[in-house]
Amino acid sequence: MFPFSRRAAGYAFVLLPLLTACSETGPTTDARRVFRYNQPEALTSLDPAFTNKQANIWAATQLYNGLVELDDSLKPGPALARRYSISPDGKTYTFVLRPNVRFHDSEVFPSGKGRAVVAQDFVYSFKRLLDGPTASPGGWIFRGKVLENAKGEPSDTCFVATNDSTLRVYLKEPFIPFLGILTMPYAYVVPREAVQKYGKDFREHPVGTGPFLFKEWDEGNAIIYHRNPNYWRKDAQGKQLPYLDAVQISFIQDRKSEFLTFMQGKLDFLSGIRAGSRDLIMYPDGTVREDFQGKFRLQKVPYLNTEYLGLQLDPTRLRGDNAEAGKALQDKRVRQALNYALNKPELLAYFLNNVGVPGLSGFVPASLPSYSQKLVPGYTYQPAKARQLLKQAGYDLGHPLHLRLATVAERKEVCEYLQKNWADVGVQVDIDVNQAAAHQEMVDNGSSAFFTKSWLGDYPDAENYLALFYSKNFSPAGPNKTHFKSLAYDRLYEQAKLEQDTEKRYNLYRQMDRIIVEEAPVIALYYDEVVRLTQNNVQGLTPNPMNQLVLERVRKQ
Repeated sequence: MFPFSRRAAGYAFVLLPLLTACSETGPTTDARRVFRYNQPEALTSLDPAFTNKQANIWAATQLYNGLVELDDSLKPGPALARRYSISPDGKTYTFVLRPNVRFHDSEVFPSGKGRAVVAQDFVYSFKRLLDGPTASPGGWIFRGKVLENAKGEPSDTCFVATNDSTLRVYLKEPFIPFLGILTMPYAYVVPREAVQKYGKDFREHPVGTGPFLFKEWDEGNAIIYHRNPNYWRKDAQGKQLPYLDAVQISFIQDRKSEFLTFMQGKLDFLSGIRAGSRDLIMYPDGTVREDFQGKFRLQKVPYLNTEYLGLQLDPTRLRGDNAEAGKALQDKRVRQALNYALNKPELLAYFLNNVGVPGLSGFVPASLPSYSQKLVPGYTYQPAKARQLLKQAGYDLGHPLHLRLATVAERKEVCEYLQKNWADVGVQVDIDVNQAAAHQEMVDNGSSAFFTKSWLGDYPDAENYLALFYSKNFSPAGPNKTHFKSLAYDRLYEQAKLEQDTEKRYNLYRQMDRIIVEEAPVIALYYDEVVRLTQNNVQGLTPNPMNQLVLERVRKQ
């Protein structure tokens, strides 16, 4: 085990020299074989059942595997399943496991040696997500999709191990994005022995099948992983993966300190840069300033995230100013006018250094293959059209529209820009800044008439975005925060879930997105992009629209 520094700043870089003495896979002679990244947001668990935020997802991805995984084009492909098949009716998925995949060596196994992974391990891991005592936020990936009993609960026979190498999953009806869902970390396999031994402490005693082994977690300071010498995967030349000897995760919360640490060469990459650092290194057009050119690599790729404003269409829980705003927002002409009033390209240039794509289509982000601005035209900047619609709705200079926009501190500057756009067309908008937890509660409970929000895709299919407008998904239980309801939309959504022909399904997605544009329960501000800064000596770290962190093929020169 590693001794840890307890310095108040939370910097764990003193650990690096100690790696030379502790590696079980041979001596590590220098830092070139250690990948160092920072996690400014809190990391709460290394248990796949609790991978409901990026910090947990990144950390778990290095330790575990699932049946399938996303390739570079975001298509599901084999991982621990060497092959799979789907029945003609789309309701039975059969997975044949790879031979010779073993769990990490651990004290939970006899003699401390990891045992072979069998199909029953996936049955256990999947049922664990649905088990009440586990209290996993990931049970939704199976609920409502797999075979159900008479009570409407997942059946005991929805996951079946027909033998040690074959797993079958039975759905109650076809669900085309199901393979994509199985690539999520929630679906990673865990051994029953470890969960039973550690109980809730499994969060800090992880045992997986992944490229790295857990070694130490000093909460708030650092996490250390070592190379898994028995990892099942090799590269195209037959060389054992991973290439790295260790991974070190630090927890510097201050973004300025994080950026400085990266510039000092003590971190290997950064994902996402805040406004201050972004303005420091990037011009408004998104290019790197001369002072920083050549010092690191900047990568900018589409991100499965739509930043939007929501308009509550159910006034029953609105009170006070929100109730008055809610009445106004019942008028579709008002919602459309709020869209036309916004200069989204200027917003990105002035405040985001052109990181992102203006929301000039529907809700589905530009990084998904079904996206088409041509087939789903959105709202462009037309202030005259906005004034015209407002006048038709009964609002003018003598009778201005008053609204209150709920947001959080990090979006305040953007909201102030939007406020000016709306003022130009005669709409008076007050900005209500709340703590993140309070803001989330107001949005989920329907007590905020007008609010900022974002939707980061759980899996790379437009269904995950369009589910936000399905009437059976009303919040707080579901993701439909605006309580939008349309029978025509619901019919298309239910049809698309069953459509196995890709192009026909994409056509249905676009029809649904066009309804969202027309009815305007949301304002799509922009489709986000991932910005990564990577040290020049790092190879094989490739960003994708899911913003995954996959380190098994990463090298450092």
